[in-house]
Amino acid sequence: MSRPTRATGRLARYGFGTAEGDGGARAADLLGPDGLRLWRPEEQEPADEPAGELLAAMSRAADPDLALRQLHRIVEAERRTTDGAVDSPLLAELHADPGLRRRLIAVLGASSALGDHLVAHPDHCTALRTAPDGLAPIAEGRLEPAAGGNPVAVLRTAYRLALLRIAAADLTGGRGLEQTMAALSALADATLAAAYEVAVAELAEGTERPRLAVVAMGKCGGGELNYVSDVDVIFVAAEDADLAAATLVATRLIHICGLVAWPVDAALRPEGNRGPLVRTLASHLAYYQRWARTWEFQALLKARPAAGDLPLAQEWIDQLAPLVWRAAERPEAVEDVRAMRRRIIDHIPPKELEREIKRGPGGLRDIEFAVQLLQLVHGRGDETLRAPGTIPALRALVAGGYVGRADGEALLRGYRFLRSVEHRLQLQGLRRTHTVPTEPGALRWLAAALGFTAAPGRSAVESFRAEWVTHATEVRRLHAKLLYRPLLESVARVPADGLRLTPEAARHRLEILGFADPAGALRHLQALTGGVSRTAAIQRTLLPVLLSEFADAPEPDRGLLNYRKVSDKLGSTPWYLRLLRDGGPVARRLARVLALSRYVADLLARDPEALRLLAEENELAPRSREVLREGFLAAAARHADPVEATRAVRALRRRELVRVACADVLCRAGALAPTPTRPDGANRPAPGLADITQVGTALADVTDATLAAALRAAQASQPAPEGLRFAVIGMGRLGGYESNYLSDADVLFVYDPPPGTSESAASAAAHAVAEELRRLLGVPAPDPPLGVDADLRPEGRQGPLVRSLAAYAAYYARWSRVWEAQALLRARFVCGDAELGAEFEAMIDPVRYPAEGLTREQVVEIRRIKARVETERLPRGADPATHTKLGRGGLADVEWAVQLVQLRHAGRVPSLRGTRTLDALAAAERAGLIDPTDAAEMAAGWSLAAQVRNALMLVRGRAGDQLPRHGVELAGVVRLLGRDDPGEFLDEYLRVGRRSRAATERVLNA
Repeated sequence: MSRPTRATGRLARYGFGTAEGDGGARAADLLGPDGLRLWRPEEQEPADEPAGELLAAMSRAADPDLALRQLHRIVEAERRTTDGAVDSPLLAELHADPGLRRRLIAVLGASSALGDHLVAHPDHCTALRTAPDGLAPIAEGRLEPAAGGNPVAVLRTAYRLALLRIAAADLTGGRGLEQTMAALSALADATLAAAYEVAVAELAEGTERPRLAVVAMGKCGGGELNYVSDVDVIFVAAEDADLAAATLVATRLIHICGLVAWPVDAALRPEGNRGPLVRTLASHLAYYQRWARTWEFQALLKARPAAGDLPLAQEWIDQLAPLVWRAAERPEAVEDVRAMRRRIIDHIPPKELEREIKRGPGGLRDIEFAVQLLQLVHGRGDETLRAPGTIPALRALVAGGYVGRADGEALLRGYRFLRSVEHRLQLQGLRRTHTVPTEPGALRWLAAALGFTAAPGRSAVESFRAEWVTHATEVRRLHAKLLYRPLLESVARVPADGLRLTPEAARHRLEILGFADPAGALRHLQALTGGVSRTAAIQRTLLPVLLSEFADAPEPDRGLLNYRKVSDKLGSTPWYLRLLRDGGPVARRLARVLALSRYVADLLARDPEALRLLAEENELAPRSREVLREGFLAAAARHADPVEATRAVRALRRRELVRVACADVLCRAGALAPTPTRPDGANRPAPGLADITQVGTALADVTDATLAAALRAAQASQPAPEGLRFAVIGMGRLGGYESNYLSDADVLFVYDPPPGTSESAASAAAHAVAEELRRLLGVPAPDPPLGVDADLRPEGRQGPLVRSLAAYAAYYARWSRVWEAQALLRARFVCGDAELGAEFEAMIDPVRYPAEGLTREQVVEIRRIKARVETERLPRGADPATHTKLGRGGLADVEWAVQLVQLRHAGRVPSLRGTRTLDALAAAERAGLIDPTDAAEMAAGWSLAAQVRNALMLVRGRAGDQLPRHGVELAGVVRLLGRDDPGEFLDEYLRVGRRSRAATERVLNA
């Protein structure tokens, strides 16, 4: 016979059936005559008034179904221990004791793990009874172990009872967050102390009790422990004589605590897990004085005596304190701080990043890191900041004027909310987790456990999500603001929100953030933000985020200086600050390019309006060859004066260089990286250092368009015989589509006289055009010049600047040397008369792709020239291991090897006939001419060297081929290439270079 459906409907009003999805049918079974006997199915109402009160209590639980299931299991377990007695003593107590009822049901509905414990130990429910004086049971983290029995088992039981009382007080509003964290930390101390005594008691008879201190670290040390967490400790022995016994005690203590409560983690000790578990006080001091890194001193901020020899623990803390508060003055402190900031969100799976309340953006780590960094910086001179806990430290920072009142309160609210979420998540299964679930039922439970309720038009889950997003967004915003806004207020001539950051304190803060000239930086900040103007107000809003980006760069001072220069030029324009304030990632993108690239900073100083490119994703994609050529030619055509025409073309070139360089700098910047889209909406990657061939092609296309437009202007200004054909042939890196940011245009000039025109007249006219082209592109101007280099022509600088097609053919047929044939491998038509360009390429094909390949003597000649180039052209004092162009396994090594293969085999292997190095290398591998492993090593060596060479130019703002082995330029290159550790990167470069060199030697000597 089916149960009345209205009965389950009535039960659903109590919240039953929501999690089960059965409308309360399961609840009806558990509550009915065959279960707890609290519900009358026929009458569809509670069995009596006490039953109604118990049902009402369960309806208020985070998960009424879970509370009911757990209560039913406890009562069943109770009945088994009382020989099946019908009446339940526990239910009778719940009816008689409203406090017990409220506390037990709250625990059962919020924690399946504690519920399972109570099922196994029904008598432990009495730990939540109301005391005779009407007060709730004490929940301050005290242990009340029973007498007798196995000491570890007794300790485990006492720990669970204490944890049960803390959870009950937390869930029923009897304790706030700070009281709960303090109680959990006190429970950890008591557990460590009890485990310590058990371990000492187990020492062999006759062993003297060692002087061993257990120092709490991390959250336990800060008095802000959560429900499930490793307890971080450091063990300190008094003397060498104590070490043997102390190590036995420490090892046993770790084992006992793992059985009783939680893992004990001693990895914060000197040398981490590789170091000895226990050190003497003197050994600790020696390590911290000589070897400790900044993060280790940061960890000491939370050190606190916990167990064992407490006076020894306090002596350890007192002796290390002076070192802690001088840590920010150490030379490596700045880089350590940067590394710590970068590690905040490391190792989080991408799919969990936005759900991580601890390490994700706007999470607990953001708050804790900022607070601890400010403690390190300002705690040197202000002892009120030396508080181990995050909340007391943040309050002290506000009281001391280092953080604004409103910002401090916002962070406190965010911290309390996030820690409350963490507590509820961990309490549910008593397991360590910091990830908000995605499953709807789990989200409903979490929202209810946090006290969220449904409102008109919004569910409890929606209310929880809204508050979570609000807090996370505010924390992300304040993370930068907390560090940088007080700096601005310290130099601004406006009332501050309780901030009293002195010039000395501001200087200390800038120093730890990496500024080499903090006084100069403060002057820049004052110039940008001083006064009460709207511009100054907007700058004060922008600069915290910008300073954060500058501080992550190898030279923060340069980034700030460049930003001031741009602001000085554009500060009065109506769109500039509005674009930075409202343009999404524009401000952070600008900060990154100004801080990392002198090349881009110099271009923007000449053309500040080009920063508009940073606002649109599609503006940070290279223009196609056709679009560039049409735009440049149209710009030149607007001016009759060739100088003005070329000036317009050079301005366009500058803008295109900014476009490509900015995309290059930003391509590895995470969320700041541009994501341009095709017209069909499909995503495509922006050009960047990750794909060096895209950069080379984009820059070559810009040069091609520049030469085409300048040639048009030169031809318009120089009279020439009608029908004179003229073409520009690209050579070298231009011909190979491998241009870099500061490449000259290597070219050949070729002409063909019209019928009936004397050779001398045609030559003079063509020579005038070529000279005018070079002059126009070399005229001094604010724009970067484009050198036009024709030194690869026959006879070099001693030969005529311009030759006719016939003269080239005659020369190459009679006089050409093998190195000239090698140079022609990169020759391609660039601009001018396309038919003449095609004829020139056809004419030189037999020269550069000889049908019979090379003679033995020619191969030897190429090897001899390469050896001489290495010896003579490598600059004096250059390091051949890290010279990107002429160094071992670098650009020249690979190019000579590939070009030798082309000269020997392209006559019979058409796929080798190309001007691009990597394309020819791939074709040689496919043709079986180069071993696949060698080809891969050569491609890796060439690509890395080309990437580093481009990055050096972006960082320095000038040409350079030598990768330094240390310093800010190496750090800048490493940052641009998306790496973290300069030392590791340098090792990688040397390793790749060695392998590339070995491969090229095998190819050259084949």
